[in-house]
Amino acid sequence: MTDDRTKPEIDAPEGPAPDDLAVRDLIVGDGAEAKPGDTVTVHYVGVEYTSGEEFDSSWNRGESIQFPLRGLIQGWQDGIPGMKVGGRRELVIPPHLAYGPAGGHFLGGKTLIFIIDLLAVG
Repeated sequence: MTDDRTKPEIDAPEGPAPDDLAVRDLIVGDGAEAKPGDTVTVHYVGVEYTSGEEFDSSWNRGESIQFPLRGLIQGWQDGIPGMKVGGRRELVIPPHLAYGPAGGHFLGGKTLIFIIDLLAVG
């Protein structure tokens, strides 16, 4: 299925960051559909919108990660449901749906881009 995929490259975006969650399917999967509250197994890479700097990637750790959607940032909770296993989706998440305003978390106040490969739904 997705075992033959490689880590996606994220090109630096142009223009201002969106004010709302932007969801774009890069590859539409044909497996089970993720629903709100599901536990998902994913591979992902995340970069900051303005700098293009990567801040996290499951690919770099060499293994996928599994977690319940309800424990994630709101942008993931809103952006993954409807995605099907085998798919690859880009989420552009503004601060109010990510880590909130600047201060607190090191990603606070930042718009984030994630590319997520959905491997399984539990």
